[in-house]
Amino acid sequence: MKSPTLRPVLLALALAGAAGVFAADQPAGFSRKILLDQDLATPGKHGVTALIEFKPGAVAPRHFHPGEELLYVLEGGVRIEIDGQAPRDLKPGDTLLIPGGVPHLGRNLGPVPARILSTYFLEKGRPLASPAK
Repeated sequence: MKSPTLRPVLLALALAGAAGVFAADQPAGFSRKILLDQDLATPGKHGVTALIEFKPGAVAPRHFHPGEELLYVLEGGVRIEIDGQAPRDLKPGDTLLIPGGVPHLGRNLGPVPARILSTYFLEKGRPLASPAK
């Protein structure tokens, strides 16, 4: 029988694993910190807001999300490469929509860290991000 004090810890670990926030799942120099994970009014959907950080030269390899990503560049600059589209170099204040299920990658080409605020509208029960082939 599990102790009552252990249940919240196990639940937190399960949720962290489902959100893909363990450091081992993230490339070197890249981090995604979940700020909010909230069910939406649309059945089977949830919204996630995350702070993404890229150290200089860091790359988030090709991946996709089970829903749309809206991003806003807070600091630094990044190049976003979305399959089927021309690469985009983004600077602070720029925004971008990445369609759900479409592979893309991000990289910091600048000499300073880059920070992005992203909001995802996702299917429940699926990982936040999956590697693309």
